[in-house]
Amino acid sequence: MEFPKDKRVVIGIGAGAAVLGGVLIAVLAMGGRDKTPEPPPAAKGGLEISVSETPNIDPSRQLRCFVNGQFVGMATLAECARRNGVATQALDVGLDETGNLVAAETASLAPPPVAPPPAEIAPSPEPAVDPGLPSSGPEAPVADAGPGAACLRHLGGEWRQLSDNLSLNACVQLLFAGRCERPGAAAYGRWGDTTLRLVPGRVEQQGPGGDFRTLVEQGRGCSLPPVR
Repeated sequence: MEFPKDKRVVIGIGAGAAVLGGVLIAVLAMGGRDKTPEPPPAAKGGLEISVSETPNIDPSRQLRCFVNGQFVGMATLAECARRNGVATQALDVGLDETGNLVAAETASLAPPPVAPPPAEIAPSPEPAVDPGLPSSGPEAPVADAGPGAACLRHLGGEWRQLSDNLSLNACVQLLFAGRCERPGAAAYGRWGDTTLRLVPGRVEQQGPGGDFRTLVEQGRGCSLPPVR
């Protein structure tokens, strides 16, 4: 094999090879930079914890603990449950308005407001519309199938009648659809003689003996499926 005798040819070949090598290196370097590194788990949005996931919380993690609706300091999940006198599974766990993880026992909330005599019920200016719903929330429900009864909301220390004839489903949707409650907080309504309570993640109804039981679980965005 004969090599070119002209030194300019040799230099030209060498320069071309050097340029080609530089281009390849640049392409490889750029390709590596284009790959966005996987963000750490803590950077992937906010922390989301549901009541059902409560037992999986790090046992040594400190949470803001509430007893009877009052903040009592930082504590582990087990310690907060002990202060509330309940098992850890009975605690509602979630985020407060500042993004801190908090725990509270739903049953330790203040007793529900007593149903007033009809003469003491404050009429709503617009009974068919819930003034507390956000503008993006659902429209006031229309009476659907099922028995009808008066629908009331407890607001500002008094009962306000929203409608005098709604089904249970329509009343629950009107009172609580799209509403969220923080751990340790609750909102109340009534359908006929039944007291309704919204707590984190669910709507409850008061049964015999004054005990509350789950009526319907909330979905994403605190939405509510139809109550049957």
